[in-house]
Amino acid sequence: MRNRAAWVLGAWLLVGAIFPPALQAESLAALKQRGSLRVAVYNDFPPFSQAGHGIDVDLARALAARLGVKAELVWFNADEDMKDDLRNMVWKGHYLGGRPADVMLHVPVDPYLARNNPQVKILAPYHREQIALARDPRRIPRVENLAQLEVFTREKIAVERASLPDDFLSTVWRGRLRENVMRYQTVAEAVRALAAGEVAAVLAPRSEIEGALEGIQAPIEVAPFQARSGSLLLTGWVLGLAVRGQATELAAALEAAMGTLRRDGTVERIFRSHRITYVAP
Repeated sequence: MRNRAAWVLGAWLLVGAIFPPALQAESLAALKQRGSLRVAVYNDFPPFSQAGHGIDVDLARALAARLGVKAELVWFNADEDMKDDLRNMVWKGHYLGGRPADVMLHVPVDPYLARNNPQVKILAPYHREQIALARDPRRIPRVENLAQLEVFTREKIAVERASLPDDFLSTVWRGRLRENVMRYQTVAEAVRALAAGEVAAVLAPRSEIEGALEGIQAPIEVAPFQARSGSLLLTGWVLGLAVRGQATELAAALEAAMGTLRRDGTVERIFRSHRITYVAP
């Protein structure tokens, strides 16, 4: 299953930055002559990319337009962690076949991730994702600190399985909440459980909650506590792009293009068009 926050949970494997001739970075001029920018986007990941639509799909097209080419979307299923996704979609290609894309969207802009994946460049931040709590206000008052999580010793709370919120709620309060943490395959399934009254709250990335909550009335608040994963504390992360490490020209062009799209309000308008709160990185 997709584990989008797992980039802070696993141990990253440092592999050699060896590029076969076929995977040498294409020049920007050659890319423009080809007339398309191959952009890797996740399958079944609303509100960012699903069935040909979503925030990242619109961003891919806007970036390609800034480069004077069309966007060629390369859809893929998430692997075990971000390291695998970067290998499969950016610098090496999947072992089942298929060449890498020119750029991948929805990559955490994180120094630790970048340092341990030297085969890629991570750049062009475009949004800050936040961990948020959606709740049934009849059952759960506003949760403003760790102590108030005590309510979930009596009420059930939903998370995406094997996600950062799952890890956090399973260990906080010395594991006392664990029996009331309900795990679902996706955030959308967790939100449907909230709407059906099967759980009293959902803890998940804010954008995914907002995308799944359309038509459902429930307060959403940024989690007022820091989610712990091992020795790391995290309330959110910045999203950006990744290209092959040798793609210096393309990296500079995409950095400039994203900068323009942020300054002229295009990125924010795209988020708003999907009814998702935009948070500048």
